[in-house]
Amino acid sequence: MPTRKSDPESGNDESGKDGATPTFSESLAAAAQQSGFSQLKPGETPNVRTVLAAVGGIRGVIESIVPGIAFLAIYLTTHNLLISVLVPAFIALVFVVARAGARSSLSSAVTGAVLLAITAVLTLVTGKAVNNFVPGILINAGFFVALLVSILVRWPLVGLIVGLLFGDVDGWRRDDAKRRILTLATWLWVALFVIRLALEVPLYFANNVTALGIVRLITSVPLYAVFLWATWLLVRGVYAGDKPEDTDPDDAEMV
Repeated sequence: MPTRKSDPESGNDESGKDGATPTFSESLAAAAQQSGFSQLKPGETPNVRTVLAAVGGIRGVIESIVPGIAFLAIYLTTHNLLISVLVPAFIALVFVVARAGARSSLSSAVTGAVLLAITAVLTLVTGKAVNNFVPGILINAGFFVALLVSILVRWPLVGLIVGLLFGDVDGWRRDDAKRRILTLATWLWVALFVIRLALEVPLYFANNVTALGIVRLITSVPLYAVFLWATWLLVRGVYAGDKPEDTDPDDAEMV
């Protein structure tokens, strides 16, 4: 089923016909459009520009890493927990206001701000700087479980996302080549979250805030971009000739 675009700036949603409530499949397709895979151009080798667009562009990268850098820098220099968590939260709020002022998509910025607010509360309530990383660890664990379960039930998540983008919701499962490649691509993302958890969990229990902060920065946007590139290289051949709906690069969110 082909996907439909929505206009986030005007507030008009074209996902349902004549204002009708979108179907479950249409809702899934709209969600798939928010992923980095929406920038995929089958048959073409991804370049730096397309990968950058897939992670939200320069603005998306800045919004993703600056709060983390701010927390780490302030905590290491002042050891003041209150300032260390409030400054990143304020920065995230500024990003939301800036996007609103520019009439740009707010989804990724708002999500980041809400997550930082939850993180700040958890860190201040417990009084432990290392708990600043707990929400991220839990999110990584959640994605790991979801990806693994999707493979076990024979609906690999990458296959579902790519299939929705190309109007091929379940056709790829009947094509041996597509099914194998998309399953392999899903295993690739399982590996990403295994890497993150294998590095972060021991550092968390060791209460090593500095190392945990550095690892988080390295395994966020940079590692995500590498895995996205590798996934495109796997997928591009089996979907050569197909073209997904165009998506505003600002709508592409990070994992």
